[in-house]
Amino acid sequence: MKKTVRDINITGKRILARFDFNVPIDENGNITDDTRIVAALPTIRYILDNGGSLVAMSHLGRPKGSPDEKYSLMPVAKRLAVLLDKDIVFAKSNEVVDDKVLERASMLKPGEMMLIENVRFREEETKNKDEFSKQLAKLGDIFVNDAFGTAHRAHCSTAGVAKYLQGVSGFLIEKEVKFLHEVVESPERPFLAIMGGAKVADKIPVIENLINKVDSLIIGGGMAYTFIKAEGMSIGKSILDDDSLELCRTILAKARKKDVRILLPVDVVCASEFKNDSVKETVSVENIPKDMMGLDIGPKSVEIFRKEILKSRTVLWNGPMGVFEMSNFESGTKAVAEAVADCPGTTVIGGGDSAAAVSKFNLADKITHISTGGGASLEYLEGMELPGIAALADK
Repeated sequence: MKKTVRDINITGKRILARFDFNVPIDENGNITDDTRIVAALPTIRYILDNGGSLVAMSHLGRPKGSPDEKYSLMPVAKRLAVLLDKDIVFAKSNEVVDDKVLERASMLKPGEMMLIENVRFREEETKNKDEFSKQLAKLGDIFVNDAFGTAHRAHCSTAGVAKYLQGVSGFLIEKEVKFLHEVVESPERPFLAIMGGAKVADKIPVIENLINKVDSLIIGGGMAYTFIKAEGMSIGKSILDDDSLELCRTILAKARKKDVRILLPVDVVCASEFKNDSVKETVSVENIPKDMMGLDIGPKSVEIFRKEILKSRTVLWNGPMGVFEMSNFESGTKAVAEAVADCPGTTVIGGGDSAAAVSKFNLADKITHISTGGGASLEYLEGMELPGIAALADK
């Protein structure tokens, strides 16, 4: 277990904290979804209410290692001021850290907060260069990492700075690690994992790890077609990861050997083109037409999957069941989201598109935990060490 901000004395200390303020901003500079900012508020309020001053940092978008006004954190500073109902100092600098920024940080009083500019304005950030890590470390007495969404990246602001300051976790990282660890290591059974999405290669390591832990596994979305092909069936023009075919066969054989139940779609919704207005047709997986592609799971699959979800006591879901962004092909993902929401057990969404789906269908408040980091949660579920968490002090 890692130390958290509540395990140390922060009174009179200046806290340098990494948050995930990588939020969508429209062409007029307006934040269209502040979920990630809101998720950081418990840690921010704790620091400010317990005698600490705060220097916050984050990245936004991909400015390619140089200043780009389009990716300035100024809109985030304004939104924080509204959410916290207090003045937030925005230390604008193309260098991110310079003498003026350091001077302003040194003037912060307990209860005051400052936000520095996008750390990715410096190319050293993503390369985890010591020089920039040292400059960041001068901004605080203690380092708090609460950016789970970037914890799998060994960058200056997530891991490098912890070489020069004592590092502890914020409450969001504490919550993420608690849920993901408990789900994988000590789940209430039956334990079901639902894997979807388009790319098999991205999920293979996760599936290989989970096969040793789950009681059953649902595979849907685009990746299901490679598994269906591995079972010897034709998949028409459906998405196929040829390089992963043999791995899929190995996973299916391993599951049978371990008595893990794998559920693949039994029917799919097909179309001849990847378009929302394409004429769709529901067919069994044995009868996918050669000139059509599967874009969603069918009603029989939904029924089977729902029964499996409702009888489970722990459900982990990562990846949609189809192209849910298109209204014509959202039914399967929506039905699975509703089933997960209705499940009486512990339900955890592994970030990314699954999180977007439960949000789209207004079901987020019915899920036990929704991870804020798609890539980070995947790597955690693979059993990998996350650099941004590994760098923090142990309890």
